[in-house]
Amino acid sequence: MQSVEVAASWPVENVAVAVVSSPDGVVGALGDQECVFPLASVTKLLTSYAVLVAVEEGAVEWDQPCGPAGSTVRHLIAHTAGYAFDKPEVQAAPGTRRIYSNAGFDVLASFVGEACEMPFATYLHEAVFAPLGMKSSALVGSAGAGAESSAADLALFAAELLSPRLVSPELVTEATSVVFPGLNGVLPGYGMQKPNDWGLGFEIRSTKSPHWTGNSFSPRTFGHFGQSGTFLWVDPEISAACVALTDLRFGPWAVEAWTPFSDGVRAELVSRRA
Repeated sequence: MQSVEVAASWPVENVAVAVVSSPDGVVGALGDQECVFPLASVTKLLTSYAVLVAVEEGAVEWDQPCGPAGSTVRHLIAHTAGYAFDKPEVQAAPGTRRIYSNAGFDVLASFVGEACEMPFATYLHEAVFAPLGMKSSALVGSAGAGAESSAADLALFAAELLSPRLVSPELVTEATSVVFPGLNGVLPGYGMQKPNDWGLGFEIRSTKSPHWTGNSFSPRTFGHFGQSGTFLWVDPEISAACVALTDLRFGPWAVEAWTPFSDGVRAELVSRRA
C-alpha cells in the first residue's frame, strides 16, 4: 500500500506499520515486522482481550465486585471505577466519571489472575498470545502499559479483533460498544472529551474531536494509542485495522502525523475495494 510509505517520513528512528483487512490478512506493511517495541497503553487492548476470554470461560463476571466500594469488573475495564490515573486512590464514585486509570487496570489484572489461579502475565500468554501465535509478545510490567510486541504479532491480534476465534463475536461487539454512555473525561494528549466514550477496555472513536484516528473514520472505530508512540485502530465499517509502532514518545509530532496518515490508509483501503 502506497499510503503506509508516509510513515517513513515520521521523525523517528524506527517504525513498523501493518495494515490488516478482513478476510485478506496483511495488505500493507512498512519496516521490520519482527522488531519488538514497548506498547505503553496499547497494552490495554491485550489485557482487555484476556479479560474477555476469562469472562467467556466463566472465570469472572462483568458485574462482580472489584476495586473500590460499589465498583465492578465492568467499571474497572471501562475506566469508571473512580480510581486516579496512576494509583488506586478514589477520586469519584463508580459510574460517575470517566477517569482514565492505569491503576484500575492493575487492580483488574490482579483480580483476574487470582480468579484464574495464575499470574496475570501467564494468563495473558496462555489465553491470547499462545493461541494467536504471538511469539514475540509479553507482559513485562503493568497490565495497563507494560507489554511489548511486534507489528507482526499485533497484526495477528488485529485479525482476531476483525474475526474473533478466541471469544464469541457477540462478546467482541459488546466490548467495542459504548458502556456507561454520556460520561465526560480526558483523553490523554487530546484533552477533555464530552462525552469520552469507551467500551470494555477499548477506546471508542464516536464523535470525538480532535482524535488520534482519522477524520474520515466511522464512529464505531475502536482501538488505543500508547505514550511510547504506538497505536492500533480497527474500523468495523471497512473491516480493516492498522498497527503503527515507533520508538519516539507520543507528542506534538504524533498529533500532527497520525490523523492524516490514518485518513490516507483508510482512503486507499476504500479505493481498492471500489
